[in-house]
Amino acid sequence: MRRPVARRVQAGLATAAVGAAICVALPVHQASAAAGSASGYATQNGGTTGGAGGQTVRATTGTAIHAALCNRASSSTPIVIEVQGTINHGNTTKVSGSSCNTAADKIELKEISNVTIVGVGSGAVFDQLGIHIRDSRNIIIQNVTVRNVKKSGSPTSNGGDAIGMESSVRNVWVDHTTLEASGGESAGYDGLFDMKDDTQYVTLSYSILRNSGRGGLIGSSESDRGNGFITFHHNLYQNIDSRTPLLRGGIAHAYNNSYVQLNESGINSRAGARAKVENNYFKNSRDVLGTFYTSEAGYWQASGNILDNVTWSSPGSETNPAGPGMPSNTSVSIPYSYRLDGASCVPDIVRQTAGANMGLKESNGSCTPTTPNPTTPAPTTPAPTTPAPTTPPPTGTPGGTNLSIGAGSDGSSKASGTSYGDVRDGNMGTYWSPAGSTGDISIKWGSATSISSINIREASGSVGSVTSWQVLNADTGAVLASGSRAGVITFARTSLKKVTFRINSSAATPKVAEFETYA
Repeated sequence: MRRPVARRVQAGLATAAVGAAICVALPVHQASAAAGSASGYATQNGGTTGGAGGQTVRATTGTAIHAALCNRASSSTPIVIEVQGTINHGNTTKVSGSSCNTAADKIELKEISNVTIVGVGSGAVFDQLGIHIRDSRNIIIQNVTVRNVKKSGSPTSNGGDAIGMESSVRNVWVDHTTLEASGGESAGYDGLFDMKDDTQYVTLSYSILRNSGRGGLIGSSESDRGNGFITFHHNLYQNIDSRTPLLRGGIAHAYNNSYVQLNESGINSRAGARAKVENNYFKNSRDVLGTFYTSEAGYWQASGNILDNVTWSSPGSETNPAGPGMPSNTSVSIPYSYRLDGASCVPDIVRQTAGANMGLKESNGSCTPTTPNPTTPAPTTPAPTTPAPTTPPPTGTPGGTNLSIGAGSDGSSKASGTSYGDVRDGNMGTYWSPAGSTGDISIKWGSATSISSINIREASGSVGSVTSWQVLNADTGAVLASGSRAGVITFARTSLKKVTFRINSSAATPKVAEFETYA
């Protein structure tokens, strides 16, 4: 039985309070301006540079942060916003302008790009005020504390998330932050670091997440599988009940993190997700890796991890713990370079580097803290030899019968010389193209058919042309999945008569040779 969230977290808070009292006399490092460069998946898809090269402004209120966004020439004009002091509901208001879309109850980064928010001076604290990123790209958040953001009670902000991302978010680097709550859902809090509705290419590094029922999620439901390519490294998760993170679909890479007192479960890979979990240190925790609270399986590749007083549940219909031996059940290719600290030194190096106001120190890859130079490139070894995956989760061609063979098909338009039927004929030499750069292609049956994955196979010479897509239940209009590249796409098993692949954007004329469907 799962223990009540508030009780578990509050018990941990009492312990944390003792630890805090002991640490009061320690020196506080002065915060500095933005430094270092992005790492992990945030380096992919064009990279993450935030507001580099733009104007630097200083803000001491939430209103001033919003005003800085609104005063730019455009919504994509680069800007670095240095924040000092406490940002709260009392000093945060909505500001209007053509280059912004702000709100009064949160720090709103909506429909914008090329922004850095960095704590400086004596530090930046977002008190009961969350940071919300929506329909935005190329964002850096560095050296700030976000605490006690609530979804119920008073005041409320950001749905109870310390940092939340949703709706076509790309390339975010969150670094050297402290994200904390004072209880679980029953006390009014939600997640510390949440990503959903088509959020990709994100890195969370050198951060502290503590005293919360929920660490964070990737995907808001079993059908929200278009998120992924997320890296977590050199973070401390402490006194968290679950979701470190919860991963629904997509790919995540977790390395060199320190996990202490995970009360219920830790890395929960489910709904077809794949997680690479290496050289982490798990202490005084339960069910630190596996698939939990669902029968929708997820997968993992685990190596080099240390388990220190970790306990495991027995397998069941909705419980598939990876322990006690944590054998891998998939493989995950990582497209970027990174350096691994030995797992034995992870608690110590994370203690010296993670969180706000720690001087933005990083590990040198040999368990020694260093201060980054903004002009120094990211570590370059070891470099993997396999390319980046192209759509979360690319698990290869699905097994079973291709249900499109013998089915019907239609679409919104077709280019001259192409046919709707060419996507279900089993012939890669024929294809359908829309009349323009966007369009719909559908597979349909005379009676309800259950499917859980499709494979969009682009014709030779056109692979990569599709740059944004959705899979729709054409019976109801519901979005089953969304993403940025064609290929194997999985989603919650759905019974329908018609499924639609909608091309929202493309880099060249799309050519869909086969639209395969599988149960």
